Amino acid sequence: MRFTVDRLDHIVLTVRDRDVSASWYQRVLGMDIEEYGRNNRVSLNFGGQKINLRPESSEGWQTAEGAQPGTSDLCFTTAIESAHIIQHLEKCGVRVVEGPTSRIGALGPLTSVYCHDPDGNLVEIASYKG
Repeated sequence: MRFTVDRLDHIVLTVRDRDVSASWYQRVLGMDIEEYGRNNRVSLNFGGQKINLRPESSEGWQTAEGAQPGTSDLCFTTAIESAHIIQHLEKCGVRVVEGPTSRIGALGPLTSVYCHDPDGNLVEIASYKG
């Protein structure tokens, strides 16, 4: 029997400081912070997805072997054009490391702007509008 998956539900990011990372994603990308489960776990919710923040060296989590802060590349999409993304990042004190630049996303051509989160993960903010 063969199956396919429907969508990405959540990912887990290993972070150095859960509160610093949660605050950054809320302030810069507008995600909602939610505490849940045992040990006051934290997730960042947006759209129909979430990011769980796993502090490095945490016990009781199943995670990828060798998971380390700053080893992920993430791409988020928005309806905002790249010029406005750059203005927002600059207003938040976040340095743009590349962009706007043309890329190919899951739904076709898009325009991307790149920055880093507090752990050094590469964060791509992309728009299908340009």
